[in-house]
Amino acid sequence: MTLIVENISSGYRRLPVIKDISFQIKEGEIVGLIGLNGAGKSTLLKTILGLLLPYNGDITVCSEKLSEDMQAYASKLAYVPETPILYDELTLAEHIEMTALGYQIPIEIAMERAKPLLKIFRLDDHLSWFPTHFSKGMKQKVMIVCALITDAKLFIIDEPFLGLDPLAIRQFTDLLRERAEKGSAILFTTHVLSIAEKLCDQYLLLDKGQIVGQGNLEDLRTQFNDPTANLDDIYIQMTEGLNLVGRDGVNERIK
Repeated sequence: MTLIVENISSGYRRLPVIKDISFQIKEGEIVGLIGLNGAGKSTLLKTILGLLLPYNGDITVCSEKLSEDMQAYASKLAYVPETPILYDELTLAEHIEMTALGYQIPIEIAMERAKPLLKIFRLDDHLSWFPTHFSKGMKQKVMIVCALITDAKLFIIDEPFLGLDPLAIRQFTDLLRERAEKGSAILFTTHVLSIAEKLCDQYLLLDKGQIVGQGNLEDLRTQFNDPTANLDDIYIQMTEGLNLVGRDGVNERIK
């Protein structure tokens, strides 16, 4: 397994936002984390990233435990946040170099890896530009390039399609599929369910800090007792608190 989350609770000021969550992601899987605003998605991602320490439980990425060796653990991860985090004093080229230093990748190799990505996202002529000259979409593409030049085994991506034009969305989803085919696991949040349904192998449905559904689309159809539902239908059922099938086969209420 690339990612193992075991009985994790986490939150802010000792108030739990996510509660006793467990799941696993295999090598090469693309998993969509789906839920309403406030369901706990960002809290869960921040906890996996080590930005929030869990109150209990443990997280393992490629045999490295968050609780044992944070540096070794972090080296297995790459993160693309919802809001791009760039440094106004650094050019695009310097952001790539900084990423290379952080992951202990020779700068020459990092720049070579970045070249095709920069061309795909039409940033190859902007290496000397500073972030103040970039649109939001361009800033998001810089974050994507910096993540994809790493050797990360797990990609954590928060609302990756915000600010991207349709062409960039298609290019990015193609790149994610390529990384998955090479063995990396990908966990991302999105409200663009039509893309998630085409891209994801598995889903985690989060509501009020707890997982209320998981598996592939067929699994979710069984859990939500709707054999013809698409991901939009299941999302609406989750948010409206309609019946799902419990482990004992008896219908239960989500809320």
